[in-house]
Amino acid sequence: MDAPLSSIPAAPPGRRPPPRLAFVIGSGGVRSAAALGAAGALAEHGIRPDLIVGCSSGALIGAPLALGVEPRAALAMAVKFWSNDLAQRRRWRAWLELALPRLAGFGPDFSLRDARGIRQAVEGAFGDVRLEDLPTPMRVAATDAASGMPLTLTSGPLADAIRASLAVPFLFPSVPVAGRRLVDGVISDPLPVAAAADAGVLLTLALEGAMPRRVDRASRLAAQATTALINNLQEARLAAMRARGARIVELHLVLKRRVGLWETGALPEIFDAGWLAGERALPQLRTLLQPAASTTAHPRAA
Repeated sequence: MDAPLSSIPAAPPGRRPPPRLAFVIGSGGVRSAAALGAAGALAEHGIRPDLIVGCSSGALIGAPLALGVEPRAALAMAVKFWSNDLAQRRRWRAWLELALPRLAGFGPDFSLRDARGIRQAVEGAFGDVRLEDLPTPMRVAATDAASGMPLTLTSGPLADAIRASLAVPFLFPSVPVAGRRLVDGVISDPLPVAAAADAGVLLTLALEGAMPRRVDRASRLAAQATTALINNLQEARLAAMRARGARIVELHLVLKRRVGLWETGALPEIFDAGWLAGERALPQLRTLLQPAASTTAHPRAA
């Protein structure tokens, strides 16, 4: 595999101008599908991003948009992809590896879940498409498992990049890319706005994780800590970009109820909520995308 790894992506010289509008889709499980609804709403008004940046489920959702798939058709792809049991296939040997790590061969690629189903689904959906050949450029956030550093994939097999960005440590094994073991981008950069620093305007979908309602088991205690870390890291990334003068338009997703991380039955209502969020963002986007805006000082946008 020959995908270049970098923390500051750069377009090949002479091939494409800096993106005018980048759509940065953060991690958030099925809620990332709101990006499809937002994209549909904006497309109806002639606004389409010329760069897609995705992390974890945001990379999975962003890929069809980068391929040029119409948003409602992309929603159908998501419904088909996210079967209820896809991420629930257990590795029974994992319990032996936890109990007897030396004898059972516990190693850096330990996982509680069997990732073969996800691999088959991703490769079935995207085949041998490469990032550098997408109609709309795409950058995928991942994390180097050994160093913990954030990385951005800008070329190479699209399926490998998505699988790496989805590889939640402990649950799923790392994915080898260009000689490195890569894991979920949410570990280092849940909302990779810095990967779109060269864009004129950034449209962002930040999905704050819901804290557990009660802590009555070890898994919920772990979820409490990791959710707080991810939410704070996401906000820190946004604040850093605003401090640099980036023009950011945030999509604000309003759901009528709490949606589970992998609640696939909620995808249609998430799509509709994303559509409304896109419509609400239209006035601000139109203002920032006016040609005159590029000749003036960059105002900060909330």
